[in-house]
Amino acid sequence: MSGGADREARAAWSALVEPGDEVAGALVSTCGAAPALAWVDAALAAGRPDWGWLHARAGETGDPTRRRVTAALRRWAVRRPHVHAGRDREAAARTGARVVVPGDAEWPRGLDDLGAAAPFALWVRGEAPRADRSVALVGARACTPYGERVALDLAVDLARQGWQVVSGGAYGVDAAAHRGALVGEGRTLVVLAGGVDRAYPVGNARLLEEVVHSGGALVSEVPPGAVPTRSRFLQRNRLIAATSRATVVVEAAWRSGAASTAHHAARLLRPVGAVPGPVTSAASAGCHRLLRDGVATCVTDAAEVVELAGDVGSGLHAPDAGAREPQDELGPLARRVLDAVPRRGARSTHDVAVRAGTTAGEARDMLGLLELDGLVRRGAAGWVVAEEDERTRG
Repeated sequence: MSGGADREARAAWSALVEPGDEVAGALVSTCGAAPALAWVDAALAAGRPDWGWLHARAGETGDPTRRRVTAALRRWAVRRPHVHAGRDREAAARTGARVVVPGDAEWPRGLDDLGAAAPFALWVRGEAPRADRSVALVGARACTPYGERVALDLAVDLARQGWQVVSGGAYGVDAAAHRGALVGEGRTLVVLAGGVDRAYPVGNARLLEEVVHSGGALVSEVPPGAVPTRSRFLQRNRLIAATSRATVVVEAAWRSGAASTAHHAARLLRPVGAVPGPVTSAASAGCHRLLRDGVATCVTDAAEVVELAGDVGSGLHAPDAGAREPQDELGPLARRVLDAVPRRGARSTHDVAVRAGTTAGEARDMLGLLELDGLVRRGAAGWVVAEEDERTRG
């Protein structure tokens, strides 16, 4: 069981940095969550970091490390005044959620395989995740009736055999997988990109409530109130892969977030399966590519999924990307800034920086580049995402 100071600090870290921040992860892993947070606060208050303290704790603090940490401090400085771990815990308690940290019996040990990219804490609503017998079923939101039926049937059979079904709570294959687990009177785990107090998508609110009331759980690495963004969805996929013994892609187009989950699983040496579909179906093109490139093993029923989950994944690699869009060329910082710009209404540069977890200067620079690329535009009230026809004209 983790101490109170460590738990409090990890809750604060989960709100302070964006998911997958490896600089923060390395700092916490080396120095401890509470000491690392205190060091950050002291550095921000003094306007300069105490490199001597960090060197004594971490050892090597050469120029490359100092540059990375200094850049991270500038990012964190923007969001730090808005982080209140106590307030987040109170918001969680109002929805029946709690903080789970490494060392707790409920902590899924598979998350530790993510190394510096592991989450600092999980906000959990419902029963403890069951990591020893968990299988991820993922796929397209815009799935076909075939994909929905396969996901449902697989989940029903897996649940009846005592396996926990893990997915992302989205429309399409995710929802079918969760519903199937409930029909099979089993447990299902929903890994969210936003806070556990926010039903996303809203249309699945009733399904998510049923998951909790049926002995399953909603989990997130960001605190209550946090909004889901594109970058958080992509980072969420690594948690789905890490909390599961195997990942199965039921149906996915050539460009699909489900492929991202498969690649995370492959990098973690977890087995990956893919369900074949009609060769004429664009909705199964991503599955066929995973099979062709050797990333995934063909699975067609629950027995084959269970067999896959018992194997040790090896020799897996991620395939090349397919057709690319302008957003695909953006770096991580630009993606986060773009995610923070609304599609409706407008947001100031400062508010974009807070939501993206960057400095105001970084946000301003990235917004300028995104505007040149035709991805955002600036109006009298602030920044907004450019419409498709505006990009085409640009």
